[in-house]
Parts: sequence; C-alpha cells; structure tokens
Amino acid sequence: MQTISRLDALRPAVDLLKDGGKTLAFVPTMGALHEGHLTLVREAKARADRVAVSIFVNPRQFGPNEDLDAYPRRLAADAALLEGEGVDLLWAPTPDQMYPDGYATNISVSGLDAVLCGAARPGHFDGVATVVNKLFNQVRPDVALFGEKDWQQLAIIRRMARDLDLTQPRADRIIGVPTVREADGLAMSSRNQYLSAEERQQAAGLSRAMRKAITAVVAGEPVAGALETLRADVLGAGFSSIDYADLRDAATLENLPVFDSRPARLLVAARIGPARLIDNMAVA
Repeated sequence: MQTISRLDALRPAVDLLKDGGKTLAFVPTMGALHEGHLTLVREAKARADRVAVSIFVNPRQFGPNEDLDAYPRRLAADAALLEGEGVDLLWAPTPDQMYPDGYATNISVSGLDAVLCGAARPGHFDGVATVVNKLFNQVRPDVALFGEKDWQQLAIIRRMARDLDLTQPRADRIIGVPTVREADGLAMSSRNQYLSAEERQQAAGLSRAMRKAITAVVAGEPVAGALETLRADVLGAGFSSIDYADLRDAATLENLPVFDSRPARLLVAARIGPARLIDNMAVA
C-alpha cells in the first residue's frame, strides 16, 4: 500500500492505479477506523479494481466549541488496518495540501444543510461538501462509498455531485453502505470511544427506542405520538438531551408529519456523556 501526503505525488500515483482502464473506488474517512470503515473498504474492493482511502481530520466541519482537538488521530494504526484489507493507496494529506495559504472557496448545498445536524451545527455541511468535492477532484474515483449512518451527509454529497455535474464519481456512483452495528445495536462510531463503560451500556438504548418507534409508526400510530415516546425512551435510557428525533423523506429530508408511501428515514441525534451520537433507520 502506498501512503501519500503531498498532492504532487498523488496525481501520478492515481494515474498508475487507473492505468489500462482499471476502475478506482474511494472511501473518504477522518481516521480512527473501526469495523464500519473496514466494511466500506470491503465493499469498495467488490466494486472496483483498485481501492483508495483518505484520512483527513477536516477542520472546516468542526464548530468552535466542538471536538477538533480531541478527535482521535492514529494514522499508523489506521494504515496498518488498511494495508491488511488490501487497500492500494492511502491519501493522508497535510492541512496545507487541502487548504493552502489564502484558501477562500466554500461549497454550500442549500436547503439540505439547514435541518437536522445542519441546524445544530451551522457551517458543518459546508465543510463536508467542500472537503469531499476537493477529495473527489484529487483522487478522481469511479465510485465512492459512504456509510449510511450519516444519512444527511450522504444526501448532501449526492446532491452536490448532481448539481455540479461531477463525473468522477457521478452522483449515481456515490454508494451508501448500511450502518454497521455492535451486537447490542449501537451504531459503530469513532465517538463511541469517548463513553465510559456505563455510558456505553446506556447508549444501546438509542437503537432500541428507534426500532420501537418505527414499529409503532408502521402499525399506524400517529408520527407525533411515536416520536414523543421515542424522546422519552432515549432520555430514560440515560441520554442527557436530544438535538432532534424526526421522520424525514429519505431523499429530500422533508419533514414527514404523516407516514405515507414514500421512502422515509427516522433520524436521531442525542447526547450522552461527552458524546453526541447520531443514528438513522429506514421506515418501511
């Protein structure tokens, strides 16, 4: 596996990987890799001849009071995991390669970025859209893979690719991979390691409450009542607060006060101990 940190070395390396018409799959990450990330890598290997992964802790998607400094960085251990999975290239740019002196450009996906996590974290998805667009331009993948755990992020990246007419990858080649969960149902996340043993046990109550709410909605219970019960269950499990618990259109993120025939997602963000955890599930 090649590990590259400078843009002038990345471009010829990508050319070599794609030589002879070989296809390239790409998995962008911020490191602190876990089984969820490795599942993306394995799916990438099934979809293309070559696989590239990026590790970059993007400062532009962290707010002033968020955990940028505390976010786990363990490049050597992550690189070893990726090499074990047969990744061909690790792109680990230094901050000056991603945002050179005088950098002044920002990408905003209006509408989709104003709800859910976007409402609680102003500017967050501008940072996501900007860095992902740059990564796409740098790596030039044929297909890119993202976890469905951050459903809003996936929707925004797909809309960005469509609106900007991206060809590497096209919007329809941005693949969502189902959320990987622990045995007790908790969605895998780099932030789970912030939790104490007691908090970690309590955190499993989030997915249980979500499944209960989905069962109620599908059975015909009014959405508002199911969400009210969900919030009470999450707080009762040990979470300190809830940023949102919404039923939304899966593509447009439009709020759904009534469950109908369109694809829908139940999306929740809640805080426990030092961590803000997000999760979402299909409602069908």
